[in-house]
Amino acid sequence: MKKLLIVCGPTATGKTSLALKIAKKINGEIISVDSRQVYRYLDIITGKDLPKDSKSSWQKSEVEVDNKDLQIGFYQVDGIKIWLYDLTDPKFSFNVSDWLDCAQKVADDIWQRDKTPILVGGTGFYLQAFLKGIGTLNISPDWELRKKLETFSLTKLTDLLKKADLKKWLSMNNSDQNNPRRLIRAIEVAYWLKKDIKNNLVNKAIKKIKGESSLSSTLAVVLDASYSFLYKRIDSRVEQRIKNGAEKEINSLLEKGYDFNNSVLDKTIGYSEWQDYFQNKNTSDKEKIDKEEIIQRWKYDEHAYARRQKTWFKKTFPQNSKNRWFDISQKDWENKVEKQVVIWYNQNKDAKKN
Repeated sequence: MKKLLIVCGPTATGKTSLALKIAKKINGEIISVDSRQVYRYLDIITGKDLPKDSKSSWQKSEVEVDNKDLQIGFYQVDGIKIWLYDLTDPKFSFNVSDWLDCAQKVADDIWQRDKTPILVGGTGFYLQAFLKGIGTLNISPDWELRKKLETFSLTKLTDLLKKADLKKWLSMNNSDQNNPRRLIRAIEVAYWLKKDIKNNLVNKAIKKIKGESSLSSTLAVVLDASYSFLYKRIDSRVEQRIKNGAEKEINSLLEKGYDFNNSVLDKTIGYSEWQDYFQNKNTSDKEKIDKEEIIQRWKYDEHAYARRQKTWFKKTFPQNSKNRWFDISQKDWENKVEKQVVIWYNQNKDAKKN
């Protein structure tokens, strides 16, 4: 019987630390569901739970995908494997299709070893893709086309998509219409559909993904709290990441050759807010930039992200027997989660025996 545990919720709710405790009780391994922790070198600001032991580093696994820009490996924290950190380079245009390909292969590997995959994170779109599938995900990336399109302006990308699939462009929200990566993927899909629509491959892809996503037993643990409680946790965490070396991490990335124009930095909370500061680093303008303003803007951006996440999770995981919600501001909430998970896990073990 395939069992899958999901630990999700807004940012700063303590998902990974909880999952590490639970993993020991259900023979589990963690699969990170985070669109930014997939990048190498983005450690402190993205909040990767890395091993405290400096000798314990990322280990390449035998699990592989066709895309050579992606390397699957894991860290071990307290004896528990965490997968899908450090998958790729910050310059790589990573998307949900790439993550799903890696996540499915890792989950299969965990199941084959008679262990329990635990999907942990707050990138809701990735969770949705794993559980329900998205038809266009089986459309393979066109790397040559992507490389060409990445040199185009936002206006030119918009014009191309309107000509290729006006209906798709009209269906996109304002944020996606102004996101070059989303536009590039939409153009890529539109070109593929025009080329292969006669073969009805899209419907086949949808059926295949849905079939592969079927699971015998799934439990979603959704962590939540009031906005005021979350904001305090977020602010505290941002302050801690500043103390841990957030500014030095950005400087190190710039020294490695990454910048806000050729990588994911300008699209990532915690990094993008520093763009003006670092771009004016060697000019007199630097003195005009208040670090406290940068940090406050970072906090506000995290607050806004948490609000979007809460809205998404309430809609996607309504509370029922398969989706259990827990308020992390309540006393003894971790023990309550662990108790529910162990009950679910043991019930399924008994079902397997019968």
